[in-house]
Amino acid sequence: MSFLELVKQRSSVRAFSGRAVEPEKLEYVLECARLAPSAVNYQPWRFFVASAAEARQVLQRCYNREWFTSAPLYILACGDASQSWKRGNDGKDHMDIDVAIAVEHICLAAAEQGLGTCWVCNFDAALCQQELKLPENLIPVAIIPLGYPAGTAEKKGSRKSMVDIVEQL
Repeated sequence: MSFLELVKQRSSVRAFSGRAVEPEKLEYVLECARLAPSAVNYQPWRFFVASAAEARQVLQRCYNREWFTSAPLYILACGDASQSWKRGNDGKDHMDIDVAIAVEHICLAAAEQGLGTCWVCNFDAALCQQELKLPENLIPVAIIPLGYPAGTAEKKGSRKSMVDIVEQL
């Protein structure tokens, strides 16, 4: 499949079957994240896989939505601002950008493997950090539920046209 076909195939999955994710597929997805580009190649990320019931319950408390509980596992993507590149002229920290690139690699790799994901950013990051006893320098950025979709995910909303998003300078 072409990259464009893969991008069109990926969608936000909010219903997962009970089927477990094979270890080799999880490893593949995480390897794709590991190879993601980052500013100055600093790779300021850390990924935590929550597949055990207790770890899943912690993340479910941090994002209390019914659909979220159907995922067999979660990947918590964290960024380390102490390891991220900051732009020299204004100090802009690229940690969130770098983690976002890696998370999108996770989502696209998962789609290629027949798995579903959904970016979850509207969660209680402070509770997550506290309950998982994360070091202060690791900032939770996103939770990615990962599993086999239950049925066909429907694409919501339309995409803006090229004319609406691209301008020539």
